[in-house]
Amino acid sequence: MSKVSEKKKDKIMANIIAHLYQHAPQALFASEISTLEARDEEFIKSLLQELEKKQLVIKITKGPQGQQYQRRQRWRLSNSAYEAYSKIQIKY
Repeated sequence: MSKVSEKKKDKIMANIIAHLYQHAPQALFASEISTLEARDEEFIKSLLQELEKKQLVIKITKGPQGQQYQRRQRWRLSNSAYEAYSKIQIKY
């Protein structure tokens, strides 16, 4: 497996944020995001975890009926990231 440069990782993370913004307020599974990005699910999950550390995305571990997910996690844009991204979109 080849290494991905930091520059490309940053671009992919920006694409992930854009996908989450387009689907807001709906949360997406990592598998859905990996399909949109045409990347490996584990790679996307690691990028989502990096974005979570930067407080740009929020991990959702419960389903709509309140049941705890055993293995899956959904992801959505944090409120502050959504507001910042909205301001950028308005300029363009």
